[in-house]
Amino acid sequence: MDAPWPKPRRDDGLWVIGHRGAAGLAPENTLASFSQAVRLGVDAVELDVHLSVDERLVVIHDERVDRTTDGNGQVTATTLAALRRLDAGHGERIPTLDEVLEAVPPRIAVNIELKGRGTAAPVARAVTGCTRPLLVSAFDHAELARFHGLFSAIPCAPLLAKWQPGVLDTARALDAWSVNLADRIANTATVTAVRESGRLCLVYTVNDAERAAALRAMGVAGVFSDFPDRLLEPAC
Repeated sequence: MDAPWPKPRRDDGLWVIGHRGAAGLAPENTLASFSQAVRLGVDAVELDVHLSVDERLVVIHDERVDRTTDGNGQVTATTLAALRRLDAGHGERIPTLDEVLEAVPPRIAVNIELKGRGTAAPVARAVTGCTRPLLVSAFDHAELARFHGLFSAIPCAPLLAKWQPGVLDTARALDAWSVNLADRIANTATVTAVRESGRLCLVYTVNDAERAAALRAMGVAGVFSDFPDRLLEPAC
C-alpha cells in the first residue's frame, strides 16, 4: 500500500514516530514533548485523545489524570478549564488536539490514537479540512470503525497488544493503511502476515537502535519510540 507520509529520514527507510511526542525526554503528550520530537527530526508524532466532561478533545493517555499530572480523577468527569490547571510535568499543561495540530509543523505526520470512548466523531470533525499527513488508530476496533465510517479518506490502523489472526479481517474491513503491533508480538511470522495482507506494519514501543534495525529487516515500516534520538542518530 502506498504511504501517504513523507519519505523517512533514515537511510534504511524506517519511519521514526515520536511516542507521545518524545515521552522519554519530556513530559508525555505535552507541547514540550512534541516540540522536542520535532527538534530531533522525527517523521511523525503519536498522541492519545480523550474527551473532557464538556466534550473537548484533550491529549492525554490515561483515563485518569493521576499518573501524568499533579491532580486526580477521571478525564471524562473533568472540565477542560480544570484540566488546564493541572501540572503535567515541569509546568506543562494538558493540551487540546487542536493545539497540538497547530504546534506540530505540517510536514510532520500525526498519529491520533482514539483512547477514550466516543472520540471517533469529535476527531473526525477536528481533522476535517486538515491537509497534513494523518493516521488514526485504536485498540477499540469498533470505535475505529465508527471513525472510518465518518471519514474514510483518513488512513486508519488497528492496534494490537496480543496477536489475533482476526485482526487482518478487521484491517481489510477498515481498508487499514497499517496494523500497529506491540514490540513483544512483532516477529517474522506476524510482520509477514501483516505485509501479506497488503498493510504496512508499525511497531510500538522501540527504544533500542539494534531492535529497530532488526524490525526493519523483517519488513516493518516504522516504529514508535520514547527516545527518538536513539533511533535517529545513525541516520544523522
